[in-house]
Amino acid sequence: MITSASNPRLKLVRKLASGRQRAKLGLFVCEGEDLVAAGLAAGVRPVEALMDAERPVELEGLGGAEEVEPGLLAELSSLAHPPRVVAVFRRADLPAELDAPTGLALWHVGDPGNVGTLIRTADALGPAFVALSAGCADPTSPKALRASMGAVFRVATGSFDEAPGPRIGLVPRGSPALAGIELGGRATFVLGAERVGLPDDIAASCELLASIPLADEAESLNVAAAGAIALYEHTRRRG
Repeated sequence: MITSASNPRLKLVRKLASGRQRAKLGLFVCEGEDLVAAGLAAGVRPVEALMDAERPVELEGLGGAEEVEPGLLAELSSLAHPPRVVAVFRRADLPAELDAPTGLALWHVGDPGNVGTLIRTADALGPAFVALSAGCADPTSPKALRASMGAVFRVATGSFDEAPGPRIGLVPRGSPALAGIELGGRATFVLGAERVGLPDDIAASCELLASIPLADEAESLNVAAAGAIALYEHTRRRG
């Protein structure tokens, strides 16, 4: 049982709280049974697994988890209630092929809650992928992982530039309604950050621009809501 805060496994988990270290090491941390179980169910094996010595949990496929003194495990956690299990996974083991018939290309969506929610939405209304530009929140950050509810292990994520066409840029107003434009068998919906939307050059690079009709007094939709509507529209038409 791990009883020292200087244990190398605990040091690794603490280090991975930093986005820079996650990018450097290619690793990320999942806290709690649900997230760890989602990874295991997807066939992803953890690099390290730590378990509360006083509250052990049985997860199919999780072997060799190291027991940790409860207070030490609680100190590692970003959750309000300490988890019973913590696991470290490789980013390279996540799905990365952007070959689904539809997907979302996110431009500078910096809120990790929105990024995680959109990954969860792509899972629910897919198959769909999520492509992220530089400046987007890290999908393996703690908040994004919690918002994704484990979908990060099932939804392919990649870079913005790799997202296939045709690309349909979603803008608040001034373009044809999404419901009225023709959607082929493949479509990538391009969404920008809520305050600034899509910059002119990114909008110009899209094959089409479309809007989701809003009430006159409304400024915009939350980006996660807009992504959900777009994916639902494409899924509905595919039948």
